[in-house]
Amino acid sequence: MSRRPVAQLALAAAVALGVLGVVTGLLSPAVAFSGATFSSTTSNAVSTVKAASDWTPPTVSVVDPGSPVKGTVTVSANATDADSGIASVTIQYLAPNGSAWVTLCTTTAAPYACSWNTTGGGDGTFVLRATATDKAGYSTTSSTVQTTVANNLLVVLGDPGDLVRGTVPLTATLYNAGTVSYSVAIQYAVSGTTTWKPLCTTTTAPYACSWNTTGTAFTQGESYDLRAVASAGSTSSTSATVVGVLVDNIAPTVTVQDPGSPLRGTVTLAATASDAESGVAQVVIQYQLSGTSTWTSACTLTIDPFSCRYDTTKLPDGTYALRAVATDAAGNSTTSALVAGRVVDNTVSSVSMEDPGAYLNGSATLTATASSTAGVTSVRIDYAPSGTTTWAPVCTDTTSPYACSWDTTKVADGLYDFRAVLVDGKGSTTTSTTVSARRVDNSPVRGYDVQTVSGGATAGKLDAGDVLRLTYTQQVDLTTITPGWTGASLPVTLRLRDGGLLGLSSSSDTVDVLRSGAAVNLGSVNLKQDYVKTSKTASFNATMVASTTTVAGVPATVVTITLGTTSNASLLRTATTASTMVWTPSASVTDLNRFPSSTAPTSELGALDREF
Repeated sequence: MSRRPVAQLALAAAVALGVLGVVTGLLSPAVAFSGATFSSTTSNAVSTVKAASDWTPPTVSVVDPGSPVKGTVTVSANATDADSGIASVTIQYLAPNGSAWVTLCTTTAAPYACSWNTTGGGDGTFVLRATATDKAGYSTTSSTVQTTVANNLLVVLGDPGDLVRGTVPLTATLYNAGTVSYSVAIQYAVSGTTTWKPLCTTTTAPYACSWNTTGTAFTQGESYDLRAVASAGSTSSTSATVVGVLVDNIAPTVTVQDPGSPLRGTVTLAATASDAESGVAQVVIQYQLSGTSTWTSACTLTIDPFSCRYDTTKLPDGTYALRAVATDAAGNSTTSALVAGRVVDNTVSSVSMEDPGAYLNGSATLTATASSTAGVTSVRIDYAPSGTTTWAPVCTDTTSPYACSWDTTKVADGLYDFRAVLVDGKGSTTTSTTVSARRVDNSPVRGYDVQTVSGGATAGKLDAGDVLRLTYTQQVDLTTITPGWTGASLPVTLRLRDGGLLGLSSSSDTVDVLRSGAAVNLGSVNLKQDYVKTSKTASFNATMVASTTTVAGVPATVVTITLGTTSNASLLRTATTASTMVWTPSASVTDLNRFPSSTAPTSELGALDREF
């Protein structure tokens, strides 16, 4: 939040106090509150409101000490705060394969630096960071930098990445080799085994070779571990192991679906794609006008189902071919067979019923798109119990956008179909394709929100201290979540599964909660990003507690899961892209009146952000 000046507000004293409440509510919960006081002075005419002088966290960065380093080195940080000034800067490191940050020093005056005796922590790749705290109590943690500590002979094998294909360059680096001539062998083993086999041996720097991943020795879709061994006579040194490198030289399969012909107005373009090895990364649906050689992308899709709505009125009328190009996470791509001879003709009336969503409750918005060369006189939106022809009108609209509100509480819960009927300027009617089997669900309790809080060592990565919160719209019977539960802290297991294991895309990794090996009735959360390696499952020790909050003026249950330790750290990935999680609750949970919860998925509220 920006710094706020002293303001003279012509308000009654009670309103001034209300402003204080609003300001407090707007503060981000992830930032510590200012220690400065808030004061108000009231007279008969106006109120004077004074706010703290510093609402802005400091800025801080740790200086890269270079690489490699040995002996005692100086580690420094830059920190500034234009308002209240810097109170302290703490510099920390994370050792290779470490799980906890170690504090090197805390300094209260510039230059912010300390000495680091690197001889006491072993050799390898270390991570450095700095945390600055200003005099108002705000704190900021810097981005991290990496450095290689090499006080002895150290072999470091470069990481080729989680996914590889084709011919992959591999390079090993030797530190503190002195004048001794070493032979360096780069080796591989199937992940989880210790049967090491040679890839190459080299005696001159740079110690490099090429890994032909298409060779018969390597199984596609298999993960391999890599290491480098430097030898001179009877002396040898082995690098840290690069774990879980997936080999994938198999392209995905892809088919573009036939959208029909003729095509008018807004249509659905779709493709099906699959990849059993690294997973489908994206599908691009393209079109080509007959008589030309140019393919144009209609949409690029990264999440299954691979479909989009496309406005054909942007295209000249004519005959088109369609295709889809699928690319997997390793970079292999396949182009589908063509669907040719599809006519775009927007010279006549067209009407499309837009999909209102899989779950409807309360006041639902129903929308249609329509066009006609003769002009649109009206668009009527109808509904019917799914699979029947008992159509009833919801509304008739004469102006675009053609939409209306439907009170779903006036009908029984269940599946319904929808259509739109266009009347053009000539009096002719055109009926849209039916949108089928959309569920009306007015269950009194449902999922309200899903949120995460980063409390671990690495942003964007599931680790100890991270928090997952699930909020219902009402209070629920906790014993229906798991038998005998009172809401007190309960040991559980948080399970993180690759989306491919659940028939989803590789960027749809999913978590659920287990107790004694059985699923707790909280449903599942699709994280909408890639947090675990392909086809892998990671488990965390965790605790689960329940509390009560208020949602729309009604007491509601919040379930908070706090992550603890994991033995699967090597399987985890770090997500760098913001996402909107989706929570699908379980119908086994009931409210206090024994009404079952809706299973309608609920998306994370608030601004798009990076999870964990």
